[in-house]
Amino acid sequence: MKHQESNFKGYKDYNIYYQSWQPEGNIKAILLVAHGFCEHSGRYGNVVNYFIPKGYAVYALDHRGHGRSDGARAQVDRFTDFVEDLKTFFDIVHKEHPGKKIFLIGHSMGSAISLIYALQYQHELAGLITSGARVNPPPPPRVPNQPINTSFFSRDPAVIQAHKNDPLVYHGPMPQNAPPTKMTNKMQEELPQIKLPALIMGGDGGEDGEQSQAVYELIGSEDKTIKRYKNALHEIFNEPEHPMVMADMEKWLESHL
Repeated sequence: MKHQESNFKGYKDYNIYYQSWQPEGNIKAILLVAHGFCEHSGRYGNVVNYFIPKGYAVYALDHRGHGRSDGARAQVDRFTDFVEDLKTFFDIVHKEHPGKKIFLIGHSMGSAISLIYALQYQHELAGLITSGARVNPPPPPRVPNQPINTSFFSRDPAVIQAHKNDPLVYHGPMPQNAPPTKMTNKMQEELPQIKLPALIMGGDGGEDGEQSQAVYELIGSEDKTIKRYKNALHEIFNEPEHPMVMADMEKWLESHL
């Protein structure tokens, strides 16, 4: 496995960090990861460790205001700033791997970024995978500066502890101009415009399953699949059943190469 780290100039000249993992041999396709709120690209080890031996390359950026990228922590001027950065990132990856199919994987807030991205650039993608997607922006915290709640992330205590101990994770308090409060309200109306192949995934241990079902029903693709995991919480890539999740992703990807 080859691991590389780099940076690019994002929207308004923000310094955006990204990293990639590539197999030693031929690359089947590229998996482009858009992470969730308050976290960073380094928390997708299960995706990397599963798919690199299978011949896929994984590229992941730290969104502005997250991880090693510039910006006030867990804040954004406009939600579409994330989409601008992702487009620049996609173009970099596409230039490095001309002719290779690129699949976009978005988790949580990253799924919203990915859905909005697909509305503009779906013709460039081979497919879209979402985890923990929502049809509507979550309501802003009722209490200003409310701490981030981690209890719904995972049933694995080791995952929760690693999250709490991770210095690149933003642990709160919730800023009033946090990205979820700036998510577009038009997304639900526009989802039928998405026509590319899509795999929609979510855990049924919380509300993700129903939210993912709603996204699945709204998107306009004729080639779409829904996967819901009984008892799994928000971070299905880090839940105890993540090997099943990865296997389902691989099966879907293989059918779209």
